[in-house]
Amino acid sequence: MPSPYRAIFEAPGTRAFSVAGFVGRMPLSMMGIGIVTMISQVTGRYGLAGALSAALALSAAVLGPQVSRYVDRYGQRRVLRPVTLVAVAAGAGLLLCVTFEAPDWTLFAFTAVIGCVPSLGAMTRARWASIYRGQGSMLHTAYAWESIVDEVCFIFGPIISIGLSTIWFPEAGPLLAGVFLAIGVFWLTAQRATEPKAHPREEHSGGSALRSPGLQVLALTFVAVGSVFGAVDVVTVAFAEERGSKAAASLVLAVYALGSCLAGAVFGTLRLKGDPSRRWLLGVTTMAVSMIPLLLAGNLPLLAVALFVAGMSIAPTMVTTMALVEAHVPRSKLTEGMTWTGTGLAIGVALGSSAAGWVVDASGAAAGYVVPVVSGAVAVVVGLLGYRRLGRPAPTREGQRERDAEIAEEHEDGEQQPVA
Repeated sequence: MPSPYRAIFEAPGTRAFSVAGFVGRMPLSMMGIGIVTMISQVTGRYGLAGALSAALALSAAVLGPQVSRYVDRYGQRRVLRPVTLVAVAAGAGLLLCVTFEAPDWTLFAFTAVIGCVPSLGAMTRARWASIYRGQGSMLHTAYAWESIVDEVCFIFGPIISIGLSTIWFPEAGPLLAGVFLAIGVFWLTAQRATEPKAHPREEHSGGSALRSPGLQVLALTFVAVGSVFGAVDVVTVAFAEERGSKAAASLVLAVYALGSCLAGAVFGTLRLKGDPSRRWLLGVTTMAVSMIPLLLAGNLPLLAVALFVAGMSIAPTMVTTMALVEAHVPRSKLTEGMTWTGTGLAIGVALGSSAAGWVVDASGAAAGYVVPVVSGAVAVVVGLLGYRRLGRPAPTREGQRERDAEIAEEHEDGEQQPVA
């Protein structure tokens, strides 16, 4: 492991909560695609599969920030455990409804309740932020590490979920996702030493973290980015099935995540200077442009290559996003702020997966890749329109103080350069 990554794990308890967060985050990549695979296996209806995946994402978008707000106020252990039990029970209800061919409305009802599943990525990032508060370079590496963990989940999650559902029985993928969630949450919340302190109600003046103009831009842009992700998942499964190898979709999606994982690993070792909002906008633009080659991929190998290249812009953009969240959100609302970016992604996944499902049903899988191309273009437009807000963090924010320190450090370095 490169030295920057070794350094962040020198703090006690960091290895344990990182592993627990990895286990608990596996459902992030398993549940949505598992539902798509399960429903398409049982009913053959991609429209219904995409709509259920959209319902899950929308529910998470509504309930996720509320769960995180309570976590900021009362602590991770007190909130996450009961919420997880509710999500797991709802997941069991969904599987029973599919098994016994219950009416469609029951599938949507249980799927909506599953949306209260906590954002483990925000919980682990909040722990890193608590440990390395004010240490910009360490936090950059820690956030890069978390992005790598995210992508490892997306490498193995779809393989496991799609593989189990197609080879064993349709409900196997979502079932295992629920098991991972329960283990990860209860393991993480058992580690009290690294849990961020709770912030009482009196520290939460000013309403929701979403009142920050910068966070509004990030969340809204991520709606379009999430639409890219949701559409790519659904269309890739259909694309592989049209070519007689539905199970290969998990491998292709894993390659997509692998590109992001490798780029994130390199990005975390860099000590970057300058305005992070510019890096963020460049990342969003690159992500959008990388969707265009998907329209030209006529077979699975070419599609895998195109997705690998496309994935290389994801992790660096996500790392920069978390740095911007810190610059625009108060410390007492940090978990909520991080969750709002995930909420934007969830809403986008809902829109993208639903739209892609209907396009696939109507015109075939190849036409479905128009959805991520259009979504990427929308992300760039929103990012450009809101770019100026990202360059002006509120002076009372922790992230602004860190950026001021970096600017001062760069100035001192410049003054120390020898004069020719």
